[in-house]
Amino acid sequence: MAGAGMAIAVLTSGGDAQGMNAAVRAVTRMGIYVGAKVFLIYEGYEGLVEGGDNIKQANWLSVSNIIQLGGTVIGSARCKAFTTRAGRLRAARNLVEHGITNLCVIGGDGSLTGANIFRSEWGGLLEELVQEGQISEEVARENCHLNIVGLVGSIDNDFCGTDMTIGTDSALHRIMEVIDAITTTAQSHQRTFVLEVMGRHCGYLALVSGLASGADWLFIPESPPEDGWEDLMCERLGETRSRGSRLNIIIIAEGAIDRSGKPISSNYVKDLVVKRLGFDTRVTVLGHVQRGGTPSAFDRVLSSKMGMEAVMALLEATPDTPACVVSLSGNQSVRLPLMECVQVTKDVQKAMDEKRFDEAIQLRGRSFENNWNIYKLLAHQKPAQEKSPFSLAILNVGAPAAGMNAAVRSAVRIGICQGHTVYVVNDGFEGLAKGQVREVGWHDVAGWLGRGGSMLGTKRTLPKTCMEKIVENVRKFSIQGLLVIGGFEAYEGVLQLVEARGQYEELCIIMCVIPATISNNVPGTDFSLGSDTAVNAAMESCDRIKQSASGTKRRVFIVETMGGYCGYLSTVTGIAVGADAAYVYEDPFTIHDLKANVEHLTDKMKTDIQRGLVLRNEKCHEHYTTEFLYNLYSSEGKGIFDCRINVLGHLQQGGAPTPFDRNYGTKLGVKAVLWMSEKLQEAYRKGRVFANSGDSACVIGLRKKVVAFSPVTELKKVTDFEHRLPQEQWWLNLRLMLKMLANYQISLTEYISGKMEHVTRRTLSIEKGF
Repeated sequence: MAGAGMAIAVLTSGGDAQGMNAAVRAVTRMGIYVGAKVFLIYEGYEGLVEGGDNIKQANWLSVSNIIQLGGTVIGSARCKAFTTRAGRLRAARNLVEHGITNLCVIGGDGSLTGANIFRSEWGGLLEELVQEGQISEEVARENCHLNIVGLVGSIDNDFCGTDMTIGTDSALHRIMEVIDAITTTAQSHQRTFVLEVMGRHCGYLALVSGLASGADWLFIPESPPEDGWEDLMCERLGETRSRGSRLNIIIIAEGAIDRSGKPISSNYVKDLVVKRLGFDTRVTVLGHVQRGGTPSAFDRVLSSKMGMEAVMALLEATPDTPACVVSLSGNQSVRLPLMECVQVTKDVQKAMDEKRFDEAIQLRGRSFENNWNIYKLLAHQKPAQEKSPFSLAILNVGAPAAGMNAAVRSAVRIGICQGHTVYVVNDGFEGLAKGQVREVGWHDVAGWLGRGGSMLGTKRTLPKTCMEKIVENVRKFSIQGLLVIGGFEAYEGVLQLVEARGQYEELCIIMCVIPATISNNVPGTDFSLGSDTAVNAAMESCDRIKQSASGTKRRVFIVETMGGYCGYLSTVTGIAVGADAAYVYEDPFTIHDLKANVEHLTDKMKTDIQRGLVLRNEKCHEHYTTEFLYNLYSSEGKGIFDCRINVLGHLQQGGAPTPFDRNYGTKLGVKAVLWMSEKLQEAYRKGRVFANSGDSACVIGLRKKVVAFSPVTELKKVTDFEHRLPQEQWWLNLRLMLKMLANYQISLTEYISGKMEHVTRRTLSIEKGF
């Protein structure tokens, strides 16, 4: 009850963004959990100024069943009155009336700056209210301090210092859905499409969707095209067509400008293509579609995490701590001083206004700069400086995972850029043993980005069953670098190849594993490729299941997810859909826990919410099977609720990759091949490659905030091979959040608060990996 006696108010302001509801829900529940009173302020700052019915106290159920809704259920409005001191005076009075001295604002930079001004004037506003006799001196003394915490809700991702803002990932989902749909019609008619996406001052959405769709040309405000771009663009579009491509996609941010600062409109681009090339060209302006729809899993988890952290920041705030925004860095929560972020955000705009475009890109942060460089690298073939003596082979191993094809595409193209001979292998290690190896060119992987599954074909066969044949083919094709994209089998397979180096000199080559599995169970990385798509697929199914229960009262669904022994998929899906429990192998449970869960659901059925959702990872317990849970819940809940089972199965493996997986796959493919090229150079002596040190065979992965390479021989020490899991898994601390948000009385002593970090030009230049 650390928050007993506190009163916290939540408001959403500025343009809406998907995920705001998840944040409102998390702040409300965490506030109630720590014993504070929580108030919801309706209609943003307007409600704060108007007062009255716009400020209502919330209880646990006020925010039930809103996590899957887009927009904001408490409303948002642009408010002129709050920009005046008189408006802020009324707002102060309304807060004091309810005894509220903690404000959580979810909105863009304008909303957050407004909150900071409000905070700095607070003392003066209260004095004025005392003089006017609207409040007593005693009341002014009790409420003498206003604490503020901000959550950035903006689909543009235009707030400096934060990796991702609430709504960005969902907006990218909407854009990619549209691009995938348009691609099919464009191919039928051999059309060119000009797509205009949101982003008046920030090109993030345009940039990432361009990278994730392999667009032919891209316009962003931070980096206007060189003068004479019209000729170059038309030449390039003509070139792609003449090589057999049936479509062109051009993506343009609504704020796109040329070098002299003059706007470039989508219609201007369209007319240009029609006039110069005569291509059938159409413009599609995405508009407010991007703000709509259900939030993606990433946005729901991000918002829930940030909402919890915001309450912790308010609990720990003192009169001397600066107003902060809560953000995500890698997968850790951090707190950033609000005004430092606002300052850098303004610096970007100033740099753009003054035409210092290179600086603008640097101030956007290292990830933005990286995205831009990778896009330029992969969009068009540039002839390699010279042919290199090296040959690389790329293969997929294990079960299919979304994003594999994106990784193959970027690896092939970067390999070609470096002048290497690039082979692809069908059907994993088995295909390598059978000699299913072929050389590929730049255009052989065109259009692979958005394809789910594995275009190369994948098998679970491990090398030890066919080692001699593999060695024979490595020798025959003189392969000096092996890039293996796949799950736990890919890691285990490379480990077997490394351990066979003593016997076979041919295996003393450079090897790299890109972890790609829906289970997220490969050591050496926090996220494996394909797990984001799988979580979204599982989440969409659970949303539908939950909806079906709202018609029939008092029903509990038991949903089984995939993941082998790894509980990542069920835990993260559980957070994203607001599940009542998620059973996983890593968090052992007994019959007492099951009994407590059943009682918890029985209590819940007595309230207005008469539905329950329980997730179970497929291998979480040898004896407490899905069937067992169903029987237990059915007999214990007899007369109170009935049960149904859903096994999600292969739904979770299919589907088009999410924007995150397309982008992540693209980046890992690029970084892996650049690393391999470097290692090949180091190991090249007298016309041959010889590499037998531990660091010549690595797993590439995102760890906390950086992309790192970990030798497979080192990772062997921290792997549980029987259950195919890393011994330590970062996401286990997410389970605290799952339980707290499901209304379990648990201790939060293990909760790790975010640290306050500063935002400077130096911190922005650090590579974040996303």
